[in-house]
Formats: sequence, structure tokens, C-alpha cells
Amino acid sequence: MQFTAKRIGMVAAAAGLLLMIVLQLLPFWVAITTALKPMTDLSPQLFLPAEMYLGNFATAITDGNILQSVLNSVLVTGVSTGMVCILGAVTAYPLARRLSRLNKAVSLFILSLLMIPPLSIMVPLYSMLVQLHGVNTYWGIILVMVTGHLPLSVFLYSSFLRNIPLSLEEAATIDGANLMQILTRIVFPLLKPVTATVAILAGVSIWNDYSLSVFILTDPAVRTIAPAVGAFFSQESSNLGAAAAASLIALTPVLVAYLFLQKFFMKGMVAGAEK
Repeated sequence: MQFTAKRIGMVAAAAGLLLMIVLQLLPFWVAITTALKPMTDLSPQLFLPAEMYLGNFATAITDGNILQSVLNSVLVTGVSTGMVCILGAVTAYPLARRLSRLNKAVSLFILSLLMIPPLSIMVPLYSMLVQLHGVNTYWGIILVMVTGHLPLSVFLYSSFLRNIPLSLEEAATIDGANLMQILTRIVFPLLKPVTATVAILAGVSIWNDYSLSVFILTDPAVRTIAPAVGAFFSQESSNLGAAAAASLIALTPVLVAYLFLQKFFMKGMVAGAEK
């Protein structure tokens, strides 16, 4: 009787997990089937068309200028994510290694910045960028993205660094290594798992950012992918196939990057618990 109840529980858990997977993948599947259908195809969206239609992707590329927006997003996301990782690691090292009252206060202050909604500072932020001539520029949006994602980066790096034994650095010091050699040869190589975590969290957030980018980047020549897809959807609201194709094009780079980095991402997420 106990074995039967346990078996029923396992089957119910598996069924619940399967249902969650289906619900998560259903919008993605609907986007694929919609993107592969012409406007004249009125068949249910859950089914693939009899013949694949790629015209929607061509429409998204030519009319929506999606490829240019993808290149803009690659530039902004790549530079911003790299700066977030570098500045976060460099900032977190003294905060994690020197546990003074000042550093603890700085850490709490950085942690408190995570609680500020980005849109709450949109007006003063936009006014400052206008005065600095940073609207519709790459450096303006990069500066905003780096500043917004640094607190989480510093927090994750600090938590990870506290779990690295200090004896490794002391042994390197005895061997004659200076601070720069200790950082580049010992500390930073050990940060690969948390760096992948920071890169994925910050990269996906920057790539998908809409609330800030839509105000800062109004010029189609420098517009990133999220506001570009939003503008194209408003323009082609009657052509759902083209809008779905644009969304799939925007999703592909992030999906590929996550598939390559997921192993390091999981290591970084559970590193603290393992320690």
C-alpha cells in the first residue's frame, strides 16, 4: 500500500512537471507556427502549415530592419556585459576580502540599490542624458545598462569570493606573487562559474530591456532589438506572422548563448550552497 502511494506520488509529480514544461513551451511553439504561415492561412495556430512560408522572416528583416537592431543589441549587450563582469569582480574583491565596517556599509548600500525600480529614476536619468548628449547613442545606453546591473554583479561576486579560501592567496604571496598576479592567475580563473552566471543574468536582461531603451533609443539606426520588435509589432499588428518572425529572430542569439553557458550558470548558482 505504501509502495502504491509512493508510485502514485511520483506519477503525479512527473505529470505536473510535464504540464509545466508544456505550458512554458506553448507560446514558443505558437510563435513558430505563426511565423511559418502566410496571412491567408487561417488554420489553428497549434498546427504547422502544410507548406512552410518564410516570407514573414523576409518582411521582418526588410521592413522592420531587425538585423540592424540585432547588431545594435549585440554591441550594446556585449560591451555592457563585459564591463559589468570586469567592474563587478574588481569592486567585489576588496569588499569580500577586507571586512571592515566601511566595506560592510558599502556592501549594504550596493545591495539596497537592487530595490530601486529602474523606471522610478527615468525622468532624472533622461534629463541627465539629454544634457550629456547621450540620447540615441551607444555609449549612453551602455552607461545606463552597466550602472543598472552593477549592484547585482557586485553582490554575486562578493558572495562567491567569500567562499574561496584565503590560504590560496597567502601561499601565492609567500611565493613572491604581487596583487596583480594573484588576481589574474589565481582569483579571476576561479570566478568562471559566477562570471557565467553574471553574464547570463545581465546579458539576457540587457538584451531584453525595453522600458529604458524605448525612451533612450528613439532613432531606428541605433535602436536595440526589444524596442525595434515593439515598434514593428505596432506597425504590423495585422500581420501576426511577421511580428512572430521578428520575435524569433530576437530570441535566437540569447538562446544560443544560454545553451553554451548553461553548465557554468548552474555551477555558479549552486556554488554557495555547495560550500
